[in-house]
Amino acid sequence: MTPEEEFKNRVAELTDWRGPVFAKLGKVIESADPELTLGWKWGTAVWEKKGLVCAIGAFSKGVKINFFNGASLPDPEKLYNNGVGKKMRSIDIFEGEKINEKGLIDLVKEAIKINK
Repeated sequence: MTPEEEFKNRVAELTDWRGPVFAKLGKVIESADPELTLGWKWGTAVWEKKGLVCAIGAFSKGVKINFFNGASLPDPEKLYNNGVGKKMRSIDIFEGEKINEKGLIDLVKEAIKINK
């Protein structure tokens, strides 16, 4: 199965609010750079360009965006709300929360820059 098919299947499996949020996040991430490549690793959607950029996953209470090198990225809009490790940072989205699309696109672009 292709990563795109895996992604569509995952969205279809999420029959509550998480499905539309998962799908929207995928579109927002991909809008940051047309050369991003969608992959399917560790049972979730992963985007790459000259290295790992970010991943999204659905969990029982929310949807998470993980930036593999998030600790090295500027976050002027203070989107990170989880993942205080040496390298990774995360954004947890819960039901009813608004997605800061511009801030997310900016983070994806910065993540791509540090992979060069």
